[in-house]
Amino acid sequence: MAYNQQNGQSLYHDNHGYVRDGSEAATYAQSPIEPAPRQFLPRIITGSEVGGQKIKPESQPPAYGAEHPQPRFAVKNNDPGQIATITPAQPPATGDEGPGDERDTWDNPLEFLLSCISMSVGLGNVWRFPGVAARNGGGAFLIPYLVVLLVIGRPLYYLEMCIGQFSRYGQVKVWNMAPIFKGVGYGSITAVCCVVSYYVALMGITLFFFFSSFQKDLPWGQCDDEGKPFNCSEVSPENYAAYYYNYEVLPQIPKIDDGLGELNWRVSLCLVLAWILIFLSLVKGVKSSGKVAYFTAIFPYVVLLILLIRGVTLKGAWSGIKYFITPEWSVLYKPKVWYNAISQCFFSLSAGFGPVIMFSSYNNFRQNVYKDALIISFMDTFTSLLAGCTIFSVMGNLVEESETLEFEDIDGGPGLAFILYPQAITKFGSTPFPQIFAVLFFLMLFTLGLGSATSLAGGIITIICDQFTTMKRWLVTLIVCTGGCLVGLLYVTEGGMLMLDLIDHYGSGFVVYVMAMLECAGISYVYGLSNICNDIEFMLGRHVGIYWRICWGFILPVGLLANLLYYLISEPEFQSGPYPYPQIATIFGWLLTAFAAGLIPAWAIHAIATRKKETLKEKFVEACKPTHRWGPQNKKLRSEWLAFRAQKDAEASKKRFLIF
Repeated sequence: MAYNQQNGQSLYHDNHGYVRDGSEAATYAQSPIEPAPRQFLPRIITGSEVGGQKIKPESQPPAYGAEHPQPRFAVKNNDPGQIATITPAQPPATGDEGPGDERDTWDNPLEFLLSCISMSVGLGNVWRFPGVAARNGGGAFLIPYLVVLLVIGRPLYYLEMCIGQFSRYGQVKVWNMAPIFKGVGYGSITAVCCVVSYYVALMGITLFFFFSSFQKDLPWGQCDDEGKPFNCSEVSPENYAAYYYNYEVLPQIPKIDDGLGELNWRVSLCLVLAWILIFLSLVKGVKSSGKVAYFTAIFPYVVLLILLIRGVTLKGAWSGIKYFITPEWSVLYKPKVWYNAISQCFFSLSAGFGPVIMFSSYNNFRQNVYKDALIISFMDTFTSLLAGCTIFSVMGNLVEESETLEFEDIDGGPGLAFILYPQAITKFGSTPFPQIFAVLFFLMLFTLGLGSATSLAGGIITIICDQFTTMKRWLVTLIVCTGGCLVGLLYVTEGGMLMLDLIDHYGSGFVVYVMAMLECAGISYVYGLSNICNDIEFMLGRHVGIYWRICWGFILPVGLLANLLYYLISEPEFQSGPYPYPQIATIFGWLLTAFAAGLIPAWAIHAIATRKKETLKEKFVEACKPTHRWGPQNKKLRSEWLAFRAQKDAEASKKRFLIF
């Protein structure tokens, strides 16, 4: 080991055992971005003499960016007192890889695109969007929805794609850009846990209907008195589907004051099967989920087109489509319509929850996510319109032949998927045509749910794997899926749907707005709008235009804040059904919200307390700055990025002194 003769330090390592690569120079200390962790190579200090003779290396310390040889010395005739030669030893070849380069990557860009489409196009497009549109002005609702998509949905989606791909981290470690906001990542994952727990329960109900569709006679198309708690003679044929769902598939109690009631064992088995399929989709990470996406992203469109073709041939179909697209312009002045448009945009694109960051973190650094964001946002809107026309073409026939049902009575959600549409399928003809369409419809619903559920569960798994790098991914996947299955049993009880509404209201709806708003504020105002734009320009090779800058810097944070305030002021006391929730349930809901929101200041305090500065003010300032983990992990890309940032900073500094 060679030493500096004046101060006794190694010429090739610093005092902490890191190879001297120039990152310890004073110029780096002045950089706004700390360097990536330097390579640590253990060394043995043997002194500066061998056999009483001074050891003098033949080479000088290499310049920054060059290889870092370590001195090697040989002895002559096995006599330690005689030094024959001293030659530099090369460290093991590691290439340009950094910590983030060990991360899995998609096998090809198409798998990433299809996975994002499968994630964004889910149950919300089929059973939520048609009902929301019909209740908020029909065709007129498309105007606020498209406006919100252009200025909030797509910019947020593109921003999350960029930061995930740039850092190659999930929604928690991506906050290496500003550690004080790390709680936003943990808060969003709380919302994800709530959503995925009941989302898969709905998939379990879908599987139950799927298996029931193979019967010779569809069970919701007929009624018999055997084992029924009601008299079929008192039930009209158009209510058979409602009675089948409410009394046979998932019997529900009106309130949960005395508990959740009994567990439905048949739907529970379907819930377990759904989680097994999710586990198989995620067990190998993007290597397995990417292959599943070929089916989950394409198959629903095939079924929707088949159902649309069949739907438009039914009597009254065009009146249903006309009701869906006819605009009611007066609703555009109502704030609630815009609030519903933002809600639908969030839950449709899955922006703000974290899976977008997770998926893009498995991309190659130069992947063109700009194009991907445009394609995905278009496909999401197209799917919503296609599903709306498909659903309302069938609903038009149902209203046409019903004596009591009106379009205003049609609501989105499980009632549309498990009551009204199955009821309409029974009118598709004689055996086997209703069975075929029922199988296709419920298989499509399950496929849509599978794509979204795997992305949500994958986000949880990615956070755990990023934090505990030594844990096997299959083990983490097994733990997450098992835990999700156990929690999901709450929703397949007699009070399950009431519990679902409670968790959805307090655990996801409110929380995701807060997290998305703080996410945009943290990136634009703390890390810096110009900094993130420069990072994206370096990564994609395209300048970030004024449209994106206005959306990220002003419209997104301000618009989401206004939406949040409206939600808090105008939202009445929450209840599901005719009866209010017991006080203990409401307290539980607010505690869930407080837990998710409380993670933000808790982790901010942790970030400040763990900084190495001395005073509280210095610690706070340091917690707002990027850590050495932020930026490209690849060494070559990182050095190019630092040079690019230095050039941009110099140009910005020069512009401050230009008069003309």
